[in-house]
Amino acid sequence: MTPARVFATLFLLLALYCGIDPFNHSPIAYSPDFEAHLVEMPPWSEVPAAIDEQNLLQRSEIMFLNQIQGPESVAFDPLGHGPYTGVADGRIRFWNGEAWSDFAYTSPNRSEICDPKPSPLSYLKNEHICGRPLGLRFHKKTGDLYIADAYLGLMKVGPEGGLATALVTEADGVPLKFTNDLDIDDDGNVYFTDSSTKYQRRLDKSREISEGKMVKSGAWGAHLGFYSELNFMQLVFSSEDSGRLLKYDPLTKETTVLLRGLQFPNGVSLSKDGSFLVLCEGSPGRLVKYWLKGNKAGSSEVFAILPGYPDNVRTNGNGEFWVAVHCRRSLYSHLCGLYPKIRMFLLKLPIPTKYQYLFHIGGRLHAVVVKYSSEGKLLKILEDREGKVVRAVSEVEERDGKLWMGSVLMNFVAVYQLE
Repeated sequence: MTPARVFATLFLLLALYCGIDPFNHSPIAYSPDFEAHLVEMPPWSEVPAAIDEQNLLQRSEIMFLNQIQGPESVAFDPLGHGPYTGVADGRIRFWNGEAWSDFAYTSPNRSEICDPKPSPLSYLKNEHICGRPLGLRFHKKTGDLYIADAYLGLMKVGPEGGLATALVTEADGVPLKFTNDLDIDDDGNVYFTDSSTKYQRRLDKSREISEGKMVKSGAWGAHLGFYSELNFMQLVFSSEDSGRLLKYDPLTKETTVLLRGLQFPNGVSLSKDGSFLVLCEGSPGRLVKYWLKGNKAGSSEVFAILPGYPDNVRTNGNGEFWVAVHCRRSLYSHLCGLYPKIRMFLLKLPIPTKYQYLFHIGGRLHAVVVKYSSEGKLLKILEDREGKVVRAVSEVEERDGKLWMGSVLMNFVAVYQLE
């Protein structure tokens, strides 16, 4: 056989393998209803190109190493005590200045399956049972802690802690599937996000099997590492637009949907004067301003184009916004957002989820935090582009000249001293 025929045969075999995916390595192999949605990406020329050439986040202090797992959100109570943080086993923990103690938990179903484990990713199998607190906020007047639990909805616990009470589990007859973050205004109204009405944070294997979607044995060994457990990766890859911004009124106990059609809404934070809030919309990589007062009340607009894909946002004492960016945009992810058919083709290839995810984030985890003015102007960018010290950031809380940074993926809190 000539070299040309050998090459042609190998090429055909490769094409056949990619087309059939016999070992179900594709991230969407078991998702027959998966759809790739168009993302309203900004022109590439409008994406902020500024970088932190000094990698200043590498100067951060790593605190509480291996004492907490997956501290997504960091909060301080009205008396300044803390931090408090929600961890991967469903508890909210409190640092009293000397040691960590249990403050609250979101699920009553506490058992040995919720016991401490070696990494934040070890809990994924059971976090829908144990609870997964994400966004945390204290009511400044009452001292109540409000919690966005990914599975259990919007919750509240009093200043004494204990088992949290569910306040909202559905809106307009549609269950909350992925409650993510929240903020509270001076009147006690709670603004919060439901990232998707289709995808939860993890894939409930028993549910998927019962629905007949898992049609072949060995499905859960098909993907590498924890990525096989993550249903929210389907949300990332699809950019589906069922996300919502909601408002809970504690007086009437009513929940109102303020915005629909959002693509992975995540963090939310009120402006200093309470006239608007800023919302992180993950798939397009932007901040959205939603007006609460004035002539524009009830309307929304783009507040800022981000250098990457955001997680949470927090307002500092000057009315500026700190945004935790999960990763910088890559040209690969940008084009995949603009061309869903190409993205669908690539996702059908027998490339495991872990590697598709790495393509999406530019090859490795790398921390980025950015600060914007109240007018949406980029003021500062801090990075660890090499991922040496701070590999990932989910939230940035500025307090007393320091940035407290939590991450759903890490086993510590990073603290950066501002200059």
